[in-house]
Amino acid sequence: MPVYEYKVLPAPTRGRKAAGVKTPEARFALGVEDLLNTMAGDGWQYLRTDILPSEERQGLTSTHTVYRSVMVFQREVEATEPAEPTEPEHKSEARGFAEGDPSEEP
Repeated sequence: MPVYEYKVLPAPTRGRKAAGVKTPEARFALGVEDLLNTMAGDGWQYLRTDILPSEERQGLTSTHTVYRSVMVFQREVEATEPAEPTEPEHKSEARGFAEGDPSEEP
């Protein structure tokens, strides 16, 4: 079974100027594209974008909630050791018997 590591980055909030890119939408898309290509070059695969709440201080005594857009990337890592299956606490659980079941073998 593959093992993954994840990286979460803030989504770009501004576009990037470039020759031939005129509209704000195209500049924004170029900024997102640059981030995706940079991460892909380092072996990261784009997984999803989420909007998550972040509680931040406002003044000395109050807080308010700000919503942040983040981009999630994943890449497969080589497992250093094969994961060992965990043993159930009771042998009866492994065989599907309930505790105290008379058909359970000692």
